[in-house]
Amino acid sequence: MLLSIRKSLIAWFVVMFVVASGGCAQAQNNALRSASIKVVLLGTGGGPPMNLERYEASTLVEAGGEKLLFDCGRGATIRMAQYGIRLGEVSKVFLTHLHSDHVVDIPDLFLTPWASEEARQVPFEVWGPPGTREMMDSMQKTFAFDIRIRRDVDEKYSKVGISVSSHDIKEGVIFEKNGVRVAAFLVDHGPVKPAFGYRVDYGGRSVTLSGDTRFSENLIKYSQGVDVIIHETTDADALRGSPGKRTKEQIENIIGHHTTLDESGIVFSRIKPRLAVYSHFLGTPERLVAGTRKTYSGPLVVGEDLMTIEIGDRVEVRHFPQK
Repeated sequence: MLLSIRKSLIAWFVVMFVVASGGCAQAQNNALRSASIKVVLLGTGGGPPMNLERYEASTLVEAGGEKLLFDCGRGATIRMAQYGIRLGEVSKVFLTHLHSDHVVDIPDLFLTPWASEEARQVPFEVWGPPGTREMMDSMQKTFAFDIRIRRDVDEKYSKVGISVSSHDIKEGVIFEKNGVRVAAFLVDHGPVKPAFGYRVDYGGRSVTLSGDTRFSENLIKYSQGVDVIIHETTDADALRGSPGKRTKEQIENIIGHHTTLDESGIVFSRIKPRLAVYSHFLGTPERLVAGTRKTYSGPLVVGEDLMTIEIGDRVEVRHFPQK
């Protein structure tokens, strides 16, 4: 009798464990299905010229508790502070290529949230094309005096918080954590090789960031089924009309290494995203839209600094300051 009762209890616990486990798994699946990706455009201007209304290339993607920064051009840290993002929480940086307007604010993000009240306690991680590791090694040497004094002599901030984990990447999945997956893919930025775009997937939602590129079949391939694509572009006619002190050859080289408006429209038409967004562009919003409409009639937004894009059941765009 006692043995029978014991067996019944064991069976009951097994059933309850299975039900509970199944319930937990179902809850996790439901959470992923209802998950969203938040994108904040920190810098939307085409670099490297100075523009106080549009800072240089930088985009923050938040998903699954991860804050991932794509490129770190001039003003990235200022925009994050302006938005209310704690810099110490942004320790993962993904670089499309190593042009100065995509990396120039890395020293500020590397040093400031470590040697301040935020006192970063985790390593600073950077992924990018070959040369990324060498750049980060050199950066630590450049600021060696400051690092030594603050780490070893004076305030004695965290040794871990000023350590660097850098990765020279190849095409493929380069990051997976908390349900967030980041894949890097090759794009065509003329002589700047390799240059990468990125795709972020989380909970059935997705966003692609083109990086700097001219028309790229590989970008189209990796962006199939994506919810939102954030793409660069150049108004070639406007650039030719206002060359400044640049030579004709310099202007044509710039145009030849980027995607023109009609080409961008073709890219969007073939991908068919729920929303196409321009960022890191040369040209006025009005001309960008008009030029793109020659080859694309779908949803299109010209990005602004600190614009937020929420990718969920709906794709919502909010301007800054948010109401």
